[in-house]
Amino acid sequence: MSNQRNIIVIGGGAAGMIAAIAAAKEGCAVSLYEKNEKLGKKIFITGKGRCNVTNAGDMDELFAAVITNKKFMFSSFYGFTNEDMIALLESHGLKTKVERGGRVFPQSDKASDVVRTLEGILYGLGGKIFFHRRITQLACQEGKVSAVYDTDGRYYEADAFIIAAGGASYPRTGSTGDGYDLAQQAGHTIIAPSPALVPLNCDLGDMKALQGLSLRNVEASLWDKGKLVGKEFGEMLFTHFGVSGPIILTLSREAARYFKAHPQGFLNLSIDLKPALTREQLDARLQRDFQKYSRKGLKAGMHDLLPQALIPFVIEEACLVPEQPVNQLTRKERLRLVDVLKGFPLPVTGTRPLEEAIVTSGGVSIKEISPSTFASRLYPNLFFAGEVMDVDGFTGGYNLQAAFSSGYVAGKEAAEL
Repeated sequence: MSNQRNIIVIGGGAAGMIAAIAAAKEGCAVSLYEKNEKLGKKIFITGKGRCNVTNAGDMDELFAAVITNKKFMFSSFYGFTNEDMIALLESHGLKTKVERGGRVFPQSDKASDVVRTLEGILYGLGGKIFFHRRITQLACQEGKVSAVYDTDGRYYEADAFIIAAGGASYPRTGSTGDGYDLAQQAGHTIIAPSPALVPLNCDLGDMKALQGLSLRNVEASLWDKGKLVGKEFGEMLFTHFGVSGPIILTLSREAARYFKAHPQGFLNLSIDLKPALTREQLDARLQRDFQKYSRKGLKAGMHDLLPQALIPFVIEEACLVPEQPVNQLTRKERLRLVDVLKGFPLPVTGTRPLEEAIVTSGGVSIKEISPSTFASRLYPNLFFAGEVMDVDGFTGGYNLQAAFSSGYVAGKEAAEL
């Protein structure tokens, strides 16, 4: 293979950077075109700015965490594993650590260090990066892609092209659907984009005062007219519009599917505030607390049980009064409290818009992409990588690993075409 083989990568996010690195490792002349002023803008905001690089789980866990088209990712997950990703970073000086749920972060807790390391690797391999270059057009002739054009009309020729322009979530990071437009120019089918991991809108009423309150070790259940849609245990957050946090984001996939079919409908979110306790155990706990605060009102009597901001709303939902003396509470009233603590209700009215989703569901149809090479089945020198494809998974580092794995394989295969 000649070192002069030219590869163009469109998009400098997670998939694009790794694709460029993989192709450059094979000795290709690689040019990466990024429309922003820097690489990895979306990486900067992942993991609350710390970058949840990947997940340390075994291969079975990785596959289980891919929700849409998991079989399609089989070859690439083995072609470039989570261990390979960690080794790549650490071999270039970026130490990592594993946290709860197998989530892998840089030891520095800085997403910028991940981007800086990957950018440094690419430059070290002789790769070229062009900023403020938005690619908007493909030139296709004689059964292959011959060149691409940017918004200023400049064209760039290459032997192979990799579209890694992201999805349509978080457009301020550059994910504005450019990759879909390019794919359609080559005749590819686009599965309509929808939010995959996105906060939920709730009718909070007075509960807007809970904005910023984080609940840990709770269990959230999503219901559709008495039918359980999904259930997750972990952490959630109240916001000015409703709820967010890891367990809400995971449940949001089913919520998005429901609201797409029923735009005017609503779902019920039930929060078990004490999932480790049975109803009987929780009742016993209440009685102990009320004994301890026997001369206090109900609000003070629940001081040890819940975050202070949440107590008035739990009491109100149980149709009780905050000032009611705990030593005058009847068994029936106490059991009403148990009911609310085991199922605090929140009406869900919709999801936040796609623009606020962490990940896009939908994208280039995988039926038109080779799962072993990520090459287009329509144009053999056109490749895809990352979120632009119709692949998505749970939160926890899995979506980034899918981007890295598909990017690496696409870059390597484009180099060997």
